[in-house]
Amino acid sequence: MKKLALISVFDKSGIVDFAKDLIANRYDIIATGNTFKLLSENGISVTEIKDLTGFPEIFQGRVKTLHPRISGGILMRTDNPSDLKEAEENNISPIKIVCVNLYPFKEVSNNPEANLEKLIENIDIGGPTMIRAAAKNNKFVSVLTTPQQYLPFLEE
Repeated sequence: MKKLALISVFDKSGIVDFAKDLIANRYDIIATGNTFKLLSENGISVTEIKDLTGFPEIFQGRVKTLHPRISGGILMRTDNPSDLKEAEENNISPIKIVCVNLYPFKEVSNNPEANLEKLIENIDIGGPTMIRAAAKNNKFVSVLTTPQQYLPFLEE
């Protein structure tokens, strides 16, 4: 069974080195739009989310990770025969690592020049969904939300 790591980060600090370390530990990486682009440009073998889901990012990137192959991959219990059967029937692979950090809503909201549209676009939907799904399934999934967690995680 593949070991999948999903990377979708706004703050890309240290993400290239982290991805290289994941590959060295035999993880396959899936990533969203700009994260995918950065990793690819740095020679990292990465699968774009749309190639896993079979569905493109839509509405200027507003919808990309809200898909059963992503949520199911995060939420499936790999010790549950029923989950494993459903995953196989639906072509869902388990996602073992969720590396996500959120849009900088607080920083944008503190900017007096930010208009309502900018504020609304910085309300993250997919990120919190993936973080909460990973937390719910913490027995099987590790969740990382800041670059400061990468090295301790790898050391562990």
